[in-house]
Amino acid sequence: MTTLRPRPPYSESELSSLYPPQLRLQQVQILLRHGERTPITSRFRNAGLPAFWPYCSAASRLTSVVLDPTVNGNAATSLEWRHRLETFAKDNDAAVVAAGPNGELDSICGMGVLTDRGRETTTQLGQRLRLLYVDQLGFLPATLSEDFPLYLRATPVPRALESLQQSFQGLYPPSLRAANLPPPTILIRSPADETLFPNDGNCRRFAELARAFAQRAADRWNDTDEMAFLTKRLGNWMPKENPRVAVDSRPRLSGIMDTINATAAHGPATKLPNEFYDPEVKRIIEKIGVEEWYAGYKESEEYRTLGIGGLLGDVVGRMVGCAEQSTTTASNPQDVPPPVRFGMSGCHDTTLAGVLASLGAYNTEAWPPFTSHIAIELFRLADKAALPPPPAAKPSGLWSLFGLTSTSNAGLSHSELGRRKTTELTETEKARLQGYYVRIRYNDSPVTIPGCKAAGNHFEDDESFCTLEAFKEIVDKFTPHNWKRQCRLNIKDPAFPTKPEPAGF
Repeated sequence: MTTLRPRPPYSESELSSLYPPQLRLQQVQILLRHGERTPITSRFRNAGLPAFWPYCSAASRLTSVVLDPTVNGNAATSLEWRHRLETFAKDNDAAVVAAGPNGELDSICGMGVLTDRGRETTTQLGQRLRLLYVDQLGFLPATLSEDFPLYLRATPVPRALESLQQSFQGLYPPSLRAANLPPPTILIRSPADETLFPNDGNCRRFAELARAFAQRAADRWNDTDEMAFLTKRLGNWMPKENPRVAVDSRPRLSGIMDTINATAAHGPATKLPNEFYDPEVKRIIEKIGVEEWYAGYKESEEYRTLGIGGLLGDVVGRMVGCAEQSTTTASNPQDVPPPVRFGMSGCHDTTLAGVLASLGAYNTEAWPPFTSHIAIELFRLADKAALPPPPAAKPSGLWSLFGLTSTSNAGLSHSELGRRKTTELTETEKARLQGYYVRIRYNDSPVTIPGCKAAGNHFEDDESFCTLEAFKEIVDKFTPHNWKRQCRLNIKDPAFPTKPEPAGF
């Protein structure tokens, strides 16, 4: 879960293998975990760890949009302001300005906040994406113009939005955006509608399932030799009334992991005692944490459906929409939003691991590091012939009426086939999916989905290239029909399936 060490850029021989000439890249969707941050809550003050960290200089001088009635009749203008945190005094409840370990005032981070280091690594991610998709593959344009269909989205959590913004800045810095390019549109949902992370706060049944799998992990691990080892190494800094480390201790094992990895990613002023960084401590904590948080996706179709199915349903919908339009010519293109060519979504560790585990492709006991990413790539056979266009949508004329451009309306495109199960499609509709392949790379390494290994479900002898039809059929099985309604069903029913429901098939 600590800082990612990116692999070197692909060599020419690696590129020719990863991007074979028989296939043409059609679409890329990036899911990126936010960069390095402070802990979600302050822990281990008794180990000398400061409550307030001085690593947020980028956020100490902010700019906000305000309406100014003295400018062009209440026009929008900007307000620059300085950010400081206020807290309680040490010995009483008097209000004082929070200070860092060396008395810093203007670079103090709040809890769970993207740090300067996190901004650096997410910008570097954008630069690596530019190197691959612009410089090496020529898939993205060197300069971003307003007619390029781009999809940007983030969760409502500020560190996810800021990480997306930093990555976009690395991919297309201001000097490489067309002069007439309007501000990029970033889509954000209300918390009640959010599916870009497992939303236990707004899905009652999923919260119930998550608690059950967490309790199972506690029952399995709390009395093991591994947990005793953790207590031996870390128990001196646990609460005196209950010094035993456990999945459900206070702090929880996942909370201990949160603080260890946040401190490991930052400077010497915010470090824990050496015992916390024992490699065996890290291995055990992450192994148990991965089981507690992600075993449900591997074992339960309901868990996959409520936890991450909505997001993957949207991903598939955009891929199918691209396949429907990429080889055809719309009868009236002004009335049809263009298919997404490139998308980036700022999200979380639980998003990335949830996606991979739901596809049967999270075959590791390591937690996703900060600034990890998944690239979901859609390819088309180079010699695939264009099909007749699908029936034209009823003209609306809204795109030109509201002045929407490709960079601002790409997120509005919708595929009629995308949310329909593959088994319900006609042969003509299925034909539109043929000749397309999906490949997923996690931190620049391709992964293989079990259900794509079957004959006819992948490209030639490379099982990492899954046919779009097979990929869609796998995701269809856990794409919710009505997520909010399904979140209210089966309350108090058994949490664990009565028969195996393995992921990735």
